[in-house]
Amino acid sequence: MLLQKAPCPHPYHPPPSSSPTTFRSKSSNIVTFLLHNHNNNQPHLSTSFHNHKPTTTTATEKLSKSSSTSNSCISSSASSSSSGSFSLIRTKMVAMVAVDPYVLWTFFASLLGFVVLSVLRRRNYGNGMAKDRSKVQKNKNNTNKSLVSEQCVKSCDEGEFRPVNGSGTDVIIVGAGVAGAALAHTLAKEGRRVHVIERDLTEPDRIVGELLQPGGYLKLIELGLEDCVEEIDAQRVLGYALFKDGKSTRLTYPLEQFHSDVAGRSFHNGRFIQRMREKASKLTNVQLEQGTVTSLLEENGTIKGVQYKTKDGQELKAYAPLTIVCDGCFSNLRRNLCKPQVEVPSCFVGLILENCELPFANHGHVILGDPSPILFYPISSTEVRCLVDVPGQKLPPIANGEMANYLKTVVAPQVPPELHDAFISAVDKGNIRTMPNRSMPANPQPTPGALLMGDAFNMRHPLTGGGMTVALSDIVVLRDLLKPLRNLHDPASLCKYLESFYTLRKPVASTINTLAGALYKVFSASPDEARKEMRQACFDYLSLGGTCSTGPVALLSGLNPHPLSLVLHFFGVAVYGVGRLLLPFPSPKRIWIGARLILSASGIIFPIIQAEGVRQMFFPATIQAYHRAPPVE
Repeated sequence: MLLQKAPCPHPYHPPPSSSPTTFRSKSSNIVTFLLHNHNNNQPHLSTSFHNHKPTTTTATEKLSKSSSTSNSCISSSASSSSSGSFSLIRTKMVAMVAVDPYVLWTFFASLLGFVVLSVLRRRNYGNGMAKDRSKVQKNKNNTNKSLVSEQCVKSCDEGEFRPVNGSGTDVIIVGAGVAGAALAHTLAKEGRRVHVIERDLTEPDRIVGELLQPGGYLKLIELGLEDCVEEIDAQRVLGYALFKDGKSTRLTYPLEQFHSDVAGRSFHNGRFIQRMREKASKLTNVQLEQGTVTSLLEENGTIKGVQYKTKDGQELKAYAPLTIVCDGCFSNLRRNLCKPQVEVPSCFVGLILENCELPFANHGHVILGDPSPILFYPISSTEVRCLVDVPGQKLPPIANGEMANYLKTVVAPQVPPELHDAFISAVDKGNIRTMPNRSMPANPQPTPGALLMGDAFNMRHPLTGGGMTVALSDIVVLRDLLKPLRNLHDPASLCKYLESFYTLRKPVASTINTLAGALYKVFSASPDEARKEMRQACFDYLSLGGTCSTGPVALLSGLNPHPLSLVLHFFGVAVYGVGRLLLPFPSPKRIWIGARLILSASGIIFPIIQAEGVRQMFFPATIQAYHRAPPVE
């Protein structure tokens, strides 16, 4: 990968010459290997196909593959020889032994390999003939099917268009937000014919989805969409700054091993989405249409397409072998494809501060305020986004001025002095926006013909800005799974195969989801003494620098998607907090608070891990779907 700094290649050193003993040992191994192959009448081939991860070719596999290749070049008649030829060979062998005994072993091994390959070629030839006969029969069946289907390709009644193999749409995507637009571009580049239906194609105006972590930017590069953060006045983000009780600490992303362009990006969400939509719509095999999908079309338990209403009010139906629902956090279609358990722990109150400078340039700012965190980060060269977290679902009303009063009296005193005046000015300006913060673990219900993606499928608290990173990572996983498939028209086999998607996405998704939920609870104020100590311990732990700083930041940024590392750092904070309580002299009260601190930490992280799935997070390779190969077409 070009993004990482490649280590300097070592100069080539030729292997030392082998001693006679070494050569004899290697020759004996080869002869034993070939004899074993001959006795078993088959080569030792060890093949494993996983489309999502590379395999390592062993020396035995290389020798077997070279033997199989030689089959096609050797005649079957070469396995028999006349007695005169054998006497001549014996004479030559005696002469060779007199000259160099190692030539004899080489010749003997080659002759035995020649015989084995001749036998194998005869057997492979018979298998090949059988395969050819089955292929011919299969082609005849396909021809008959195509002749029948050509007469019923289109049905224009009631605006319907039902495609068949070789025509129409391959994938319907519901929604053209970050996930939908990126997915449409990605699948279209793979040669799929994509129909995207979006409720509103005008530029969105949201107060979330404005910070892309470095891990998400790497996925954006992998998808060929990195230019979508250009020409929208996006700002580079290099880390975070934490503020608590007048103290601050800076946490920098560990980007030393990456190209200088790799960093986080913050921007106006709507501008970013419009750039992605434009790039996707430029591809000839993408149809981007404005319309509202009202329902999924189901037939015998299989999703066949969608029913939607166009911009001018016309009711239409669209069909495709695969429908992917990406209609966001307010999805009205997810109930058909999963068992949603949506929680709303808090709401964000959004403001835009103009013409002000952050205390730490190119950093996100997190104030550990009371009752919950306050965020600041740049979204353009002249604007800073402020998000005030308000616990619960009930907010002070905006219309009668209660919200403005709350922001001025409760929040403003906790804002860093450098931002105080700009904050008050933004409140007085009155452009106050609100957004519920939703959390929903992925709980899929595999359905033939359909798949969920993005916030319609999985949500976490937006405190860490990890939503887009998870969505883009999911798209990379899905792209790699679909890459070897030419035909998507077997819904049952495709559904079973795509069950691996839910396991393969776990390292990135579960790490970011768990961290977001745990950090929000730790960063929020609490009257409980143990929770207060945990909050202070977290701030002090991150302020230590070194691994205590770079480790958690690498997890937060999506650069280190390892759930076990997350758990170790989380309990490292808890143990550090207990150490602060017990040193220099422990007391019964401090010991009791330390015990409650450990229990509190367990009560925070274990329920989140349970919702994500313990086995899927830490032992994904033990799940059968993890190793599932593509269906045979």
